[in-house]
Amino acid sequence: MKLYGRLDCPSALRHIAAGHYVDHRVFFADEATAIAAGYRPCGKCLPAAYKDWKQGAPTR
Repeated sequence: MKLYGRLDCPSALRHIAAGHYVDHRVFFADEATAIAAGYRPCGKCLPAAYKDWKQGAPTR
């Protein structure tokens, strides 16, 4: 699953602390670039964008 979120996302920080997906983590200049690369918003740190994505609305 490809998702994007804030650098201080509590969910991502928990996973990183446990040693997960560190090698697969990528950074984007902005939200539009992440979306264009096929990533979806994180439901934990970006709940409004995730809700819009889930409902099929264009993401910000």
